[in-house]
Order: sequence, then C-alpha cells, then structure tokens
Amino acid sequence: MKRKRPLLVAGACALAALVPARADQKTKTLDIYWVDSEGGGSTLMVTPAGEAVLIDTGNPGGRDPGRIIEAAKAAGLAKIDYVLLTHFHGDHFGGGAEVAQVLPFGTIFQRAIPAGDPDGRAQSSFQVQIKGWKEIAAKRESLAPGVSIPLKSGGAGAPKIELRCLAADQKFIEPTAAQAKVKNPLAGSGAAKPVDTSDNANSAVFLLSFGAFRFFDGGDLTWNLEEKLVSPVNLAGVVDVYQTNHHGLGVSNNPILVQSLEPTVVVMNNGPQKGGEAASFAAIKSAKSVQATYQLHESFKSPADNVAAEFIANRGNLVGAAAAKCPANVIKLSVAPDGKSYTISVPSTGHSRSYRTKGM
Repeated sequence: MKRKRPLLVAGACALAALVPARADQKTKTLDIYWVDSEGGGSTLMVTPAGEAVLIDTGNPGGRDPGRIIEAAKAAGLAKIDYVLLTHFHGDHFGGGAEVAQVLPFGTIFQRAIPAGDPDGRAQSSFQVQIKGWKEIAAKRESLAPGVSIPLKSGGAGAPKIELRCLAADQKFIEPTAAQAKVKNPLAGSGAAKPVDTSDNANSAVFLLSFGAFRFFDGGDLTWNLEEKLVSPVNLAGVVDVYQTNHHGLGVSNNPILVQSLEPTVVVMNNGPQKGGEAASFAAIKSAKSVQATYQLHESFKSPADNVAAEFIANRGNLVGAAAAKCPANVIKLSVAPDGKSYTISVPSTGHSRSYRTKGM
C-alpha cells in the first residue's frame, strides 16, 4: 500500500469563511469559483445536479491544493466528479495529487501525457510532478476537440447543460454549417507572434453552456492559436463570461479572440506579479461588449490598469514564500436556475452584481 504524502494546507485557514457556500442544492444554480492559485489555474464548478468539475489543479506544495480543498468543502463538496486538465505545466496540474488525497477524483479528462518535459527543458520538476499525477486513483478519458463531459441534467424543466472541448493539441472542432457560412470580419486584422513551442499552445479549450449562459475557459492558449479558434470562422461563438487566457499575459488574449467572443464579463485569474499585463488589459478594453472586468489579484505588472478595488479579490504584493499568507479570496459566479441571468460576487469586498445572459 502506497503511503500518502502529507498535505500542507498553507494560507487557506480563513478561506472557508470567504467562500459563499451553496446554501441548498434545491436552488439548482450553476456555480463557478475562481480559486486563488497566485497566477496558476484552478476553476471550480458545481452544476445544478450537484456535480463538481475542476479545471486545472494549481501548483504543488500545499498552498494551492489547500485552497482548492477549502473552497470545495465550503461549497459542500466531498469529491470532484470530473477533473479537466488543459495542459501539462506545473501551475495547472501540479497540485492534483495533493487535492486527490482529500477529495477523490471520479474521472480525469486529459491530453496524452508527454514522455518528458513538454517544453523540452533539460532541468525541470516535470518528471516528479507527473509521477504523482499518474498515481491518482481515477478513471482516465482522452481529451480531443468535440469531446463532451457527461454532466447530469439538473432535473425536469432545467435548462440543458453542456461542457465541451473546442480545441486541444492545436486541433479544433469542425464548424457547423451555420458557422461555415459566416466569415469573421476580424480575420487577418492583427499581426501574428512568433510560433509558440511550449505546451501552452496545446492547451485544451472548454465552453460551458447552461441554457442561454456561456462561459469560456481556454487554459493558457496563446496568440496565434487563439486567432485560429475564431478565424476565418468563429468556432466558439459569443459568450457571457471570458476567463482570460494564460492568466492575463500579453502573449495570449489576442484582441481578435476577445472581440470575437464578445464577452459581457471578463475574469482575470492573475497573480500580483504573474499575468495582469498591459497588453491583455488593452485587449479587454478593445472589446466594446465588456461591461465589467474582475481580477483575482491586484496587478503589479501593470498597476495603472487595475480595475476598481471592489472588483479585485486580493490586494497587496505578496510573492514567493509570502504568497502563502495571502487570504486567497475567491470570485464566485452563480447562474440563475433558468439560465437567463448570473450574479458575480467578490466576498472580500462585498461586491455583487447581476447580469443578463446574451440570449435574453
């Protein structure tokens, strides 16, 4: 029998009190929590049927796994039904083995595991981290464009819920007949960047829909691939909420993508010194559809671009070992049972605002 490694829950002691829990499964809301991984990836969703979906698992080392666990417990979860991995970088899969010690995983959807460091680095922690990932006791399913996660319906009369992979390994879903007829007028309007040879370019891209509500999570997809997703035709369509790609780094968040998605709300999963770059803020501002932008952290990469304080979950420049002392405040989104509206709250600032879905 394998001995479990001890889980160090760092900097998460106050998190449970700051996560507005699902008071009652009878509410049948769709809830999304952005967990603070200090610029890593960890987006937790709880469906109207009570199933838990975690997209990416943050960094290893206790801090991020502890924060994910506390957020999940505050949401009333005892397990994670589905874990979706966008790509094989440590800030997205490294915390998985530690989370699974406390919250069992049902099924993991992942791309093929690379034989070595996916970026070709001679010195990296990849082999150590991937060993722990492989040892997680869970069913494994392959991720490819067009794959849908088999989520349960919320019950009689509930809107349809669907979570689908749009892209992975630099391949994309085929356009529908309707999409193929409409060329994106923004195609070719921007310059390409150097070819990205890292695993970021291979990121899986997900689209979650619940009735008229639509949410986009593109992992760390980068600039040239972002354009391919929406050009010459827009394979993603328009969305209500856009999670910034790559934590708000400027090598991602191509204005052609952001403008084509036409989001009403943008959520930036940045850290104080990771992501949150000026180019990404500029891309968001270029999309006339955007009514509000939320940040997991105050950005010290581009301080002049920070949004109003009430829209920022965590403030201050705690980096390195000090980041474990961050209160790790979450951002929460709840979609109404009919899918016609959604509310975003920042518990640490008392902010709460509701929005109508685009289909209404």
